[in-house]
Amino acid sequence: MKLLITGVSHKTAPVEVRECLAFREEALPAALADLKSREGVGEAVILSTCNRVEITVTTEDRFDPQAIVDSFLADQKSVSACFIEPHLYRHEGREAIHHLFRVAASLDSMVVGEPQILGQLKAAYAAAKDCGAVCGWLDGVVTRAFSVAKRVRSETGIGQMAVSVSYAAVELARKIFGSLAGRTIMIVGAGKMSELAARHLRRSGASHVFVTNRTHERAIEMAKLFQGTPVEYTRFVSMLPEVDIVIASSGAPHYILRRDDMQRVIAARRNKPMFLIDIAVPRNIEPSVNEIDNIFLYDIDDLQEVVNANLRERMKEADHAETLVAEEVERMMARLKVAEVTPTIVGLQEQLEQIRAGEVDKVRRKFGPFTAEQEQAMEALTRGIINKIAHGPISELRNHANHPDGVHVVAAIRKAFHLGD
Repeated sequence: MKLLITGVSHKTAPVEVRECLAFREEALPAALADLKSREGVGEAVILSTCNRVEITVTTEDRFDPQAIVDSFLADQKSVSACFIEPHLYRHEGREAIHHLFRVAASLDSMVVGEPQILGQLKAAYAAAKDCGAVCGWLDGVVTRAFSVAKRVRSETGIGQMAVSVSYAAVELARKIFGSLAGRTIMIVGAGKMSELAARHLRRSGASHVFVTNRTHERAIEMAKLFQGTPVEYTRFVSMLPEVDIVIASSGAPHYILRRDDMQRVIAARRNKPMFLIDIAVPRNIEPSVNEIDNIFLYDIDDLQEVVNANLRERMKEADHAETLVAEEVERMMARLKVAEVTPTIVGLQEQLEQIRAGEVDKVRRKFGPFTAEQEQAMEALTRGIINKIAHGPISELRNHANHPDGVHVVAAIRKAFHLGD
């Protein structure tokens, strides 16, 4: 059996190439059926995301998997080979398994350690399983990839540190407040990044969101996203004593929160801590606000520094993860090699059993019926002989399963015992 992964990713192909090769979710069943129906194809999985398209197939040894996949892509996507070939990568056998494990563990992602790819791979597997395109040893390889990803996330810190500005804001808020349960947020402005930060904070336990904007209709619209409360722009400063976290992303060309404002606010809060996130450019909050006790002000550059530091830490954890993946590849290869010799072991045992049963029948016909004790003794004797004969060849098959010369050992034993093709 041959294994081949053919694909493009954000590392090898621009978005216009990835778009040409992408498969919509609703088109996957028909595409998988087409691929699985092609002569020689045993199993198939198609992974299609915004950052990668990968086609994984197993084929019988006598077929060329690359030719099959190229023909499939030409038929499905009607794109010329010269257009996509420079962007394609192909991995076979061990390298394909290694690549699959790295993808599942998010070591090949645009943002190393992001969890989305594992969910996308599981969805691709489920789609293939539903239409019968995965039903053999590729099934075992893909499900093992899920286990490898789980091991990487549990034994390394690859996914624990925020690597987006909006997640970094949540991480900092947790450091300031401990728990975010019951905390109140004020969004000033209606930018996309402030919306993302607020979503993450809300998921982390923040209880209520106020939204203000120069255009009140926009404040009402965004407040609905969070089941929050719109606030008139002229009133938002007076409400700040009730607020724990402020996310400022207004397009104002000047500071909308100054030091004097925040000194009055913190006094009204009786010095309970406040976290101010200024992700506007130009900045919305006067930098000297950060000098006030119990006010923690971070601007976009501060948050980016947190992200960069976390990315550096993730890359250190990624080195550990790469080692775990390499170990798992070796284990997978060992399992597959043993699985390859299993049919020969079963065939040898079946043939020796046929010989034993045939010789016992000859003895019965020659010497007449035996007593129960004699039958038991003859069965034990002949089975013992057969087991001793089989022990040597079976041990050799298992011992050589992972060795380069294993295929020759299998061939020699099959020939010696007339096991056929």
